[in-house]
Amino acid sequence: MSNLITKRREPFRFMVWLGIASSLLFFTILLATYVIRRTASDWADVKLPMVFLVSTIAIVLSSLTLHNANSAFRHERFSNYRMNMATTLALGTLFIILQAWGWRQMLRSGVKLAGNPSADFVYIISGVHLLHILIGLILLAVVLAEALRRRPYIDSFVYSVNPPNLLKIKLITLYWHFVDILWVGLFVFLLIHQGLDLSLSL
Repeated sequence: MSNLITKRREPFRFMVWLGIASSLLFFTILLATYVIRRTASDWADVKLPMVFLVSTIAIVLSSLTLHNANSAFRHERFSNYRMNMATTLALGTLFIILQAWGWRQMLRSGVKLAGNPSADFVYIISGVHLLHILIGLILLAVVLAEALRRRPYIDSFVYSVNPPNLLKIKLITLYWHFVDILWVGLFVFLLIHQGLDLSLSL
């Protein structure tokens, strides 16, 4: 019976890994296109807003709090688990706000989506990644809502030993760590090629 349940859960694991592989392929093609397009005569580098660095710090911290949440969940420290999950969700939301703030700074400084291919790539790369973050936030919000509905210890314990729930949290954690690492890689790539605007204008 347990083998049958495991087999039924495998498609979800496969879907997550397929999504990760598809995203890696997409961004690899996008960055390769960036490198090729950069040799054109109409290319003019645009510096990344400083707030992108702050958002990167926020997303790295969110991976740490999610790691802490998983550790607390395994050791049945459910109140600590809920707190760390809520913190992860808050940091993910902060990342989106900071990214939007960065776009606003770029627009106010005259860096628009049309006219400069360098700017186009910055908006497209960060924008598509932001969609990945939004998906992760929805998944985190669902898991947090389930945890908040099970505040009594016995309810939390029963939830924590249910194999489908364990798999769900594991896969969401895998996805979130992936999008966090992905952004760090994208940010470093753009930072090397574009540089950083050290101003902190509103």
